[in-house]
Amino acid sequence: MLSVIIITKNEEVAIGACLDSVAWADEIVVLDSGSSDGTVDICRRYTNRVYETDWPGFGPQKNRALDKASGSWILSIDADERITPALKEEILKVIAGPGAFDAYEMPRLSSFCGRPIRYSGWWPDYITRLVRKGRSRFSDDLVHERLVVEGKTGRLSNPILHEAFESLEDVIDTMNRYTTAGAHMMRRRGEKSSLLRAVSHGLWAFLYTYIGRGGFMDGREGFLVALYNGEHSFYRYAKRLYLEDKEP
Repeated sequence: MLSVIIITKNEEVAIGACLDSVAWADEIVVLDSGSSDGTVDICRRYTNRVYETDWPGFGPQKNRALDKASGSWILSIDADERITPALKEEILKVIAGPGAFDAYEMPRLSSFCGRPIRYSGWWPDYITRLVRKGRSRFSDDLVHERLVVEGKTGRLSNPILHEAFESLEDVIDTMNRYTTAGAHMMRRRGEKSSLLRAVSHGLWAFLYTYIGRGGFMDGREGFLVALYNGEHSFYRYAKRLYLEDKEP
């Protein structure tokens, strides 16, 4: 039995296509954290396993969803991701056999404002998303959580599709939310910051993405991806710096 888990908040634009792509699963579990749009109503058209809860951060929230899934295999997918028919068949094949693996990673093909990104460090971007129940947990990170697997991890060949950003407004909104959470994670880990660190990390992230990882080969969008990475790094350190000003 395969369970799909999804966490949501105000995803009415994307969630329908996401759920369509996994409607073949035995069970779909959705955890929503206070959507004010039609997200919950859309989800309830696909599954009766929709729960409304608070927001503790990405890692803790996905662990809550993991605990509610009853399948022997669990597929974690984000609201802006899609499972292709080819990936569906590959997933069904590996979970049907005895297998030597407790988890599987798969490549992820992300798009930026409508353009698939083939360089910039975004491809093939292997991510672990398919796991045996009881053999993994998400890290407790507020953002950029990851699955920690007990056992061996195999690799699938077909990609999961990721509509990372549909517009520059999405880019700015996501960067603001993620850098705030990232600054608080730095504070929790005892990491310090300074203006020099913010500037140097931001500049390095831009140059590494655009030149070191071939972002220039992604054209206009490659430059914007590099700029996003640079600004993301800069503002995370800058926000941590201002958190230090508030510390006793």
